[in-house]
Amino acid sequence: MSRKKDFPRGCSRTSHEDYEVVHLPWSKTQPFTDGKDLVKISAMPAWVQPAFNGLDQLNMVQSQAYQTALYTFNNILLCAPAAAGKTNVAILTILHHLSHHSHYKIVYLAPTKAMVSEVVRTLSTRLHHCRVNVKEHSSDKTLSPQQMEVTQIIISTPEMWDSLSYYTHLVKLVIIDGVHLHIKRRLVLQRIVERTVAEKIQDVRLVGLSLPIPNFKEMGSFLNVDFEMGLFYFDSSFRGGPLDQWCIGIKGENPWPLMNHICYEKVFMAVARNHQVLIFVCSKMETAQTASAIREIAIARGTVGCFLKEESSSRRLEILNKEAGTVKSWFLKDLLPHGFGIYHGEMAREERELVVELFINGKIQVLVSTTGLAWGVNLPAHLVVIKGTQIYGEELDPVVVMEMLGRAGRPQFDSCGEGIVMTSYHNLADYVWLMNE
Repeated sequence: MSRKKDFPRGCSRTSHEDYEVVHLPWSKTQPFTDGKDLVKISAMPAWVQPAFNGLDQLNMVQSQAYQTALYTFNNILLCAPAAAGKTNVAILTILHHLSHHSHYKIVYLAPTKAMVSEVVRTLSTRLHHCRVNVKEHSSDKTLSPQQMEVTQIIISTPEMWDSLSYYTHLVKLVIIDGVHLHIKRRLVLQRIVERTVAEKIQDVRLVGLSLPIPNFKEMGSFLNVDFEMGLFYFDSSFRGGPLDQWCIGIKGENPWPLMNHICYEKVFMAVARNHQVLIFVCSKMETAQTASAIREIAIARGTVGCFLKEESSSRRLEILNKEAGTVKSWFLKDLLPHGFGIYHGEMAREERELVVELFINGKIQVLVSTTGLAWGVNLPAHLVVIKGTQIYGEELDPVVVMEMLGRAGRPQFDSCGEGIVMTSYHNLADYVWLMNE
């Protein structure tokens, strides 16, 4: 971190004895779905339209990339904020591939197992009319050689695909979601890109999806993108909806008790307004510790009932008690009946999927997760809280912070969102500037 000391114009500050709160004004957004240059779904080729059922038109980001995505073989780098609809551009490139190279494979690389599962569900539904096999290849589900042969679209993590060099020659389209991620994963991506290009010379299409990053031109060169035809950059004003943001700097040597109480206050205010909350923490143990701490404070204050939605709360409680009886995790058994869930990569896959399903269906109000849910998973969280910004003594990568905040107020579920970052007091200004970009 650069240790900035001042704050952006327009911020308001509230000082307390043990912490300071900085409120950033609502993020400004572009008129996303207005304008004469937006592509109408009815104007698309008939065979493309079923993939966009439910939409009348593409938004501004998607419309600008439309011609290149659907009608050319050009490599693409699309940099746009969370909730800007980058997946629709990826789908356009898949449809183009299927119309020209249906006997070759497509690889879609996603940063986490949670996102791999999400992409499989999305593409299986959206491309149902194309009658293609969409399969997951991850540490949870590995494809056999026989399955690999008959699968047209393989969804994987970079690390898992990196081990399958034998199949590179069968691939004509590689989509890399999260191409902006931290350096360790970038080295894996570099191997994949170099091997893919070496195998097929110029005959493979590379599509990168990224947040708006400062070094986007460098990333475009890495993907062999023609800057005139294939580079699309949209800043944070192109987010799908406005975001109200706070940054809280905690003073003192032992911040965790205070962070738990502040977290409770913010979460309680949200659930009292019938909003759902996604809390990000920096370790698997913290998922249960944070959820339990908030639950215990709520019990002490007599507000624990508020964490179950009032509408049909008895039926909801019955469902949660039933689900709690089926899980093996003691923490989930303890937390689910109170409207809380936890998520981390070492949970059983069935339990991870159960928790996500309960949250999407509104059965639980609060979900505490590690960074595994930060990428690409669409959840109905109005409020996102990032509780702490260090992992093993190192600050989170700024792009990870922005991905987490991007989970708030997804356009499928909400018209706006709220984001809170809780960090140490001496890092406060740095995170305020990051959130203001």
